[in-house]
Amino acid sequence: MLATIQLCTYNRATLLERVLDACFEQTVSDDAYEVVLVNDGSSDDTPSVIERARTRATCRFTVVNQPNSGLAKGRNAGIARAFGERIIFIDDDVLVLPNFVAEHLRSGEAHPGAIVRGGAIEVESFDDLPPPVWGLRNYSGNYFWTTNVSVPLATLRSAGGFDAAFSEYGWEDIELGLRLRARGVRAVFNPKALAYHYKPRPRSANVAAMERQARAQARTAVMLARIHPQWRTYLATGINPVQRGWHRATRRFALAERLRRRVGDVSTDRVLTAREIRAARALAAEAYFEELERALRS
Repeated sequence: MLATIQLCTYNRATLLERVLDACFEQTVSDDAYEVVLVNDGSSDDTPSVIERARTRATCRFTVVNQPNSGLAKGRNAGIARAFGERIIFIDDDVLVLPNFVAEHLRSGEAHPGAIVRGGAIEVESFDDLPPPVWGLRNYSGNYFWTTNVSVPLATLRSAGGFDAAFSEYGWEDIELGLRLRARGVRAVFNPKALAYHYKPRPRSANVAAMERQARAQARTAVMLARIHPQWRTYLATGINPVQRGWHRATRRFALAERLRRRVGDVSTDRVLTAREIRAARALAAEAYFEELERALRS
């Protein structure tokens, strides 16, 4: 088998059906690839979505059910069940194009042993998609970003897979990418290995979750920096004098409280204005750097 599409899901039943259908509608032959899905302890309608997907799957479709354990353990569970020579990672909010697997394989053949990074276009809805043309507006400099990336399965297994210590949100794919880079695995970019990445417009009900996620990401950022104490890590995570100094200053001037007032009432679910969205994102950044300082002291 040439390829495995691997994804993990947690309480994304409303998106998962479309995501899986797109995975099954590939231009390569059905026996050339498989889909391995890890259900990471979902408590919504995900099991029903999976059962319906089984009836429509045209390729080999493997489902792994596990208690909620986080992406790193989920990815490793998927890797253990994979048979494709090249494993392609996506997320459960990513809608792939029909030529997706073919393009990953084409780049893999042109650059044997390499990581293949695909293009991702951010969209607010799967029902209103722009033309499938990647542009610099959606550029990501991440070396190994599991929204859309592939690598030979043997290379991944020899590197030890994902670090299961990353049980909270963030950085588990970056950590693996740093290990692969240190082993001399090169990365190439194929903008035709394209997918749509669901990024809905934030609402007032999302603001608290944005802050919680930012704090979790700060804690895992410190883990990353302790494993890989190097300039790439310090720049990516904000663990450097410039960014830490700036946010120390913003905390002294109580910027977070001003941003909270700018976001406005979050007791009811409503659409945020563009100004409120900017304030909510800045508030999450303040939460990140505040938690970062706490984690660095611990």
